[in-house]
Amino acid sequence: MTSPDPLAPRLPSPLHAVHDDRFARRGVRLLLKRDDLVHPELIGNKWRKLVPNIAAARGRPLVTFGGAYSNHLRATAAAGRLLGLPTTGVVRGQELAGRPLNPSLARCAADGMRLHFVDRATYRRKDEPETLAAVLRAAGAEGAYVVPEGGSNAEAVRGCRALGEELRGRADVVAVACGTGGTLAGLAAGISPDQRALGVPVLRGGFLEAAVERLQEAAFGARTGTWSLADRFHCGGYARTTPDLLAFAQDFEQRHGLPLERLYVAKLLYGLLALAEEGAFARGTTVAAVVTGRPDPDDGP
Repeated sequence: MTSPDPLAPRLPSPLHAVHDDRFARRGVRLLLKRDDLVHPELIGNKWRKLVPNIAAARGRPLVTFGGAYSNHLRATAAAGRLLGLPTTGVVRGQELAGRPLNPSLARCAADGMRLHFVDRATYRRKDEPETLAAVLRAAGAEGAYVVPEGGSNAEAVRGCRALGEELRGRADVVAVACGTGGTLAGLAAGISPDQRALGVPVLRGGFLEAAVERLQEAAFGARTGTWSLADRFHCGGYARTTPDLLAFAQDFEQRHGLPLERLYVAKLLYGLLALAEEGAFARGTTVAAVVTGRPDPDDGP
């Protein structure tokens, strides 16, 4: 029997043990939290962050922000199609306006999202009230509910707290790849006091700790839970890869039969293996890695 709710999730997402001798040699037990199976179109943390924002919108159109290959834009567009809700995507890069749409943006458009391109300087200032108001006017989205880039705000963080709650008592360390920090902020708030959360940033810049703190303060009033960042595994920045990362991902897929999304999930597991080999986890530690996405044939470089 199918649910009448097109956004109905599969929760809790499965938690699978993976035997990998590289971790086992270090006395580390690896679990995969398969959040990529939560929903067929709103994958993983995209569902957990978007659904609370859709509820807060109370039927208003949605407007959100992202780059040319943004998974968040695609998820928002898919949610709009499934719910019959108008969506607008503000895309970084005015120079893209006159070019054919890449497969990612073409999918957004096919799902009914109106695309509005802005120059990169304006995009960087999008959180300033005057700039945001001007962008919304230009995009014809003045009455829309604003979902921030990556979907990370107080509503999203509170939604991601359930991810931590699902992992209570299941692992010593729970780890997640981080873009804007909202998933880590909620995850850390949901785990037990005797657990710790580890974020692996996929962007350069060293800004994420302050961002996660701000998100937790907005959602819960203060920094919450035990969490830290391992910021050595971004491989040069967002959408960047290295030969070592790609070789690791291919090897992991062959070992375990699990296709790895390269820009987040592969970096997370690559980092966890490096940390295990460095002795960062005591023998007997169970580490749960959150699989927040899956490979997509339309993904760009």
